[in-house]
Amino acid sequence: MDMLERKFANFLESFLSENQNKILLVNGARQIGKSFIIRHIGSKLFPNFIEIDLRADSENEQLFSDVSSVDSFYLQLSAFAGNRLGNKQDTLIFLDEIQVYPRLLTLLKFLNQDGRFTYIASGSQLGVALSQTPSVPLGSVLIKQMYPLDLEEFFWAMGVGKEAIDTARSYFHNQQSLPEKLHDRYLNLFKSYLLTGGLPDAVNQYVKDKNIQRMRDIQYDIHTLYGIDASQYDQQNRLKIRRVYDLIPSNLENKKKRVVVKKIENKMGKQFSDYEYEFDYLVESGIALQIDAISNPRFPLLQSVKKTLLKLYLNDVGILTALLYQNNINAVLNDERSINLGTVYEAVVAQELHAHGFDLYYYDNKQHGEVDFLIDDYSTLSIVPLEIKSGKDYYVHSALNHFVSNEEYGINHGIVFSNSREVEKKGKITYMPIYYIMFIER
Repeated sequence: MDMLERKFANFLESFLSENQNKILLVNGARQIGKSFIIRHIGSKLFPNFIEIDLRADSENEQLFSDVSSVDSFYLQLSAFAGNRLGNKQDTLIFLDEIQVYPRLLTLLKFLNQDGRFTYIASGSQLGVALSQTPSVPLGSVLIKQMYPLDLEEFFWAMGVGKEAIDTARSYFHNQQSLPEKLHDRYLNLFKSYLLTGGLPDAVNQYVKDKNIQRMRDIQYDIHTLYGIDASQYDQQNRLKIRRVYDLIPSNLENKKKRVVVKKIENKMGKQFSDYEYEFDYLVESGIALQIDAISNPRFPLLQSVKKTLLKLYLNDVGILTALLYQNNINAVLNDERSINLGTVYEAVVAQELHAHGFDLYYYDNKQHGEVDFLIDDYSTLSIVPLEIKSGKDYYVHSALNHFVSNEEYGINHGIVFSNSREVEKKGKITYMPIYYIMFIER
């Protein structure tokens, strides 16, 4: 795999270069590039870089399956890599897929205190494992989330320089439109991102030869892997977890895009609360994104959540367009009139906001309708509604109009993102091109 430039790499390098008194735990779905980046930076900074793939260990020798003390860990470690063990300054031990052996999570505290080597750990279902581990060593670890490539990282991969993006960022902050040629290029790149998504293998394949079939094969494989993963770790609930995951694309094609509870097991009388564990499991695994409904918004949004009207998105828009349109790229690239890309545009915005550290919410009001996303604005201690439009009718948004004009909500401004180049302000609503979503930061 070629080295794609990632924002996470800068954080990782500075973390490992400073003398940290915590162990870094990198959390995120499989196939998003965690191990690759840790390997790349770790072997650059440490003469002795020792990688232990605990998932592979669990399927083969099981050297670490019964480790329960620092001494027994060192014993297995010396058998695994005895000739490469130095000290804390020159030896980095990378425990990959640590959630396979949850007791090692508890052991991190004691390995950290012992201080013999430097450690880093990663996992694809850490959220699940941590919630099931009674003594998580929170004071001894720093948990950092990693995501698929966001839109800006994809632009880098496609050869857009950082200076060019910084210029566009200043246009965004000054609420100005990009020149026409630049707009055309950025909009085309945005549409390419709808096809590729942010999984490194898919992006690398696309950069290499633009072969849609090969890229789609990678996305199908990862979608299948996620489905297997979703049902692998929980024997008791695995069929329900898998079913919820498999239903995500068809739920998104519904008008309301919500999880339809009665479809999960085709049983009447089932309620949202019957599946809360399954939803949490998919979200904690990093393979689904959860968007909660808010009917009466207050800043901060967390205090207004209605837990029963949930939307689930896939963690990667490329997988979604693969499932919806397969190899027909014209559906995405050519604004085909018969195709409603609203779902895909919302999915990419969900992915982008999530990667930028936002919790995901939408506005739901029986009387006035829905607004696609709500985010907290900490600078003004208020809420900013975002409406996402994939078509030509981006001035039509009655729910958003009602939302910004409701005095109780105290809304200063809202944003409509669309394919249109012009940035314009009408009342409280600003219209912006869709690719500016990459500049919405916390």
